[in-house]
Amino acid sequence: MSVGITRVGVVGGGQMGAGIAEVCARAGLDTVVCEADATAARAARDRVASSLERAVRRGKLDPAAAQEALGRLVFTGELDDLADRQLVVEAVIENAGAKTEIFAALDKIVEDPDAILATNTSSLPIMRLGRATGRADRVVGLHFFNPVPVLPLVEVVASLHTAPETVSAVECFTAETLGRTVIRSRDRAGFVVNALLVPYLLSAVRMAESGFATAADIDTGMELGCAHPMGPLRLADLIGLDTVASIAESLYDEFREPLYAPPPLLQRMVEAGLLGRRTGRGFHTYAED
Repeated sequence: MSVGITRVGVVGGGQMGAGIAEVCARAGLDTVVCEADATAARAARDRVASSLERAVRRGKLDPAAAQEALGRLVFTGELDDLADRQLVVEAVIENAGAKTEIFAALDKIVEDPDAILATNTSSLPIMRLGRATGRADRVVGLHFFNPVPVLPLVEVVASLHTAPETVSAVECFTAETLGRTVIRSRDRAGFVVNALLVPYLLSAVRMAESGFATAADIDTGMELGCAHPMGPLRLADLIGLDTVASIAESLYDEFREPLYAPPPLLQRMVEAGLLGRRTGRGFHTYAED
């Protein structure tokens, strides 16, 4: 089934959506990116163009290939422009209400009844999003990792309603067309990676919150003492502290384990708009790119 997927839609042109759109375009796919309005759509195009330029500067991509990839992308502020897509990947803010609303709308807009509707959610139940549509058997989790053009892993998550052929098609498409490494997960909060990663990040937040060690020392300790490429607090800043908090809340809601509860410091930083790298300040301070 995945052999026929040549028209892809991405809802959301932020950090994750832009990355997903980029890898699709670089794989030769006709890709439409939908944002909230025309202004946000232009910003999404700039985001992808900048990423492609960085890949060229670093010798990872030929300049002609970068231009060809950008030429395969269309950016729009109208969800209706996704009507003819064979696969649509939702990649908006990690908010259950927002995602459910988008899936209900896509169910009415996407014309092909065999089209697959996928979500890049980090932690929300796939079944809940599927039930917002009349095609829950065609809804699946397709969780990429940031930065999408660099990290090769994708989690494929099936709900109790997802048809086996949907999972097989998405897995084949992701592995063969996009060239990613696929792992499967059951439909539970956090899936595989975040269920393991987020408690570790929260432990680092609690350590900083208690004054036991500074953010810099915590990160240096894990980088040089455990050979991690990035310390936990710098990684949390890269993911986005609001996203980390949202995943933690989803994990805690499902399992009621204290280790999943977001620490007060994390919640206060989110309330203050100190979300990490993209806002210039989180546990560390960042200069503009």
